Amino acid sequence: MSPALDQVFKIGIGGPVGSGKTALIEALVPVLLQRGHSVGVVTNDIYTQEDAAHIRRTLDGVLDPERIVGVETGSCPHTAVRDDPSMNLAAGAELLERYGDIDTLLYESGGDNLTLTYSPLLADVYVFVLDTGEGDKMPRKRGPGITDSDLLVINKIDIAPYVRADLDVMSRDADRVREGRPVILTDCLTGTGVPEVADFLAGRRPACSPSA
Repeated sequence: MSPALDQVFKIGIGGPVGSGKTALIEALVPVLLQRGHSVGVVTNDIYTQEDAAHIRRTLDGVLDPERIVGVETGSCPHTAVRDDPSMNLAAGAELLERYGDIDTLLYESGGDNLTLTYSPLLADVYVFVLDTGEGDKMPRKRGPGITDSDLLVINKIDIAPYVRADLDVMSRDADRVREGRPVILTDCLTGTGVPEVADFLAGRRPACSPSA
């Protein structure tokens, strides 16, 4: 790993396709910037850079688009963020060569299933995102993403009434299967719950981080 990567706080964000990983990043970056952090973003798509392009458009005027890079993995998301994260490590190192002030790197995985996890080489903290549209049964399905992630985010809570998802049930089951590990409910479009996610990350930020 690049020595520079050892000095920044690396956040991995994973979850199924459409769960709101990109939306969480787009909502979280302005909060991190307001709190004095310098941010870089690395997204993963198998064959395109759609997520990176979306974040650049959404954060236009907020974050320098050159600080947002996309990795075309050509393989399943597990490989790129867990089994062999070399492409992502290289992308992060390249960002840090260009912007030495970065103290926080957000790595977004490609959409995947409930077994996705991050290599500790790539992420200091791993956030897994679920979508209420997938149904309130999802926490009960378990899987390492749900049970073992540092933080579980239950996103799109605004649509729960329209998809017959009971947020109380979803939250209760998530607490039970995670055995007390943190769970935060969010609506990334309005910002509900996003400051709480930033607070959690602040609590996990290493003391060596330049902006800690």
